[in-house]
Amino acid sequence: MSTALSRWCVGLVLLALMAGAWMYKDHFDARALTTWIENAGAAAPLLFIAIYAVATVLFLPGIVITFVGGALFGPAWGTLWNLCGATLGAAIAFVIARHLGADWVTRHAGPRLRRLDEGVSKEGWRFVAFVRLVPLLPFNLLNYALGLTRISFRDYVLATAVFMLPGAVAYTWLGHAGSEALHGGEFGVRKLLVAVALIAATLFIPRLVRTLREPPMLTVETLRAELESGARMLLIDVRPAADFRGEWGHIPGARSVPLEALPGEFDERDHDRAIRLVCRTDRRSSQAKDVLTRAGYTDVRVVQGGMSAWRERGWAVER
Repeated sequence: MSTALSRWCVGLVLLALMAGAWMYKDHFDARALTTWIENAGAAAPLLFIAIYAVATVLFLPGIVITFVGGALFGPAWGTLWNLCGATLGAAIAFVIARHLGADWVTRHAGPRLRRLDEGVSKEGWRFVAFVRLVPLLPFNLLNYALGLTRISFRDYVLATAVFMLPGAVAYTWLGHAGSEALHGGEFGVRKLLVAVALIAATLFIPRLVRTLREPPMLTVETLRAELESGARMLLIDVRPAADFRGEWGHIPGARSVPLEALPGEFDERDHDRAIRLVCRTDRRSSQAKDVLTRAGYTDVRVVQGGMSAWRERGWAVER
């Protein structure tokens, strides 16, 4: 059997299994899952991990399984088994996507998709860590999407296991606390409050990660040093064109591209160049940075204080 034919067969079987899982998803509830696991005896952890992995591959909701893991195994062992099952499922989905589609994507990807793949591959485990802590896509879909990139399997699995841990702890504890409360446990309400606090902490993590990943603004002193050194970069003034030519003038060497015109004024060659953004202060520049970042530009920095800071220092301008 040829490689192409085998991929088609695997893909069709996978789609059939996903369709079947979707049709019978209403039968996949906490009560049924609890019964299956309890009847497995000593093999319960292994069965639980296998069910979690299969559910991840077939796009079944993992949150239900996570709650069941906390209720059945407690916060410590439940976290371990939940994490093992989710990581195993994520690894299988990654391998399937890479086997079925990575070569095709490499051959047929357009310039923007290739740049995205290059950026993701360059970040490696750091990108995986970021998307696990800051879920940009649903967990099950993300596993397949990352398999289409050139991130190494080892980096993917290790980063997935490590950086899913905070969420695993929080939601496993919630499942455990909910079970205790339903069964009238002495500390059920207290455990529920702890679970809510843990989940609140996990919701705060994405904002913290974004803040830590955000590069600091560029000072006008650093910008001037870069200009004097002849660094290969684009200095973009995102003020309206009238302001660029107006009384305040503009920094020598700057190019006028108003915020409203971004990113259409750039061409393919600009993606690999360092871009420095300046405006009257730095508010429009910050908006411009968001636009360019979403468009695939990676080395984009905002000049802190903009033209106001430049003029305060009495440096030369052009009109």
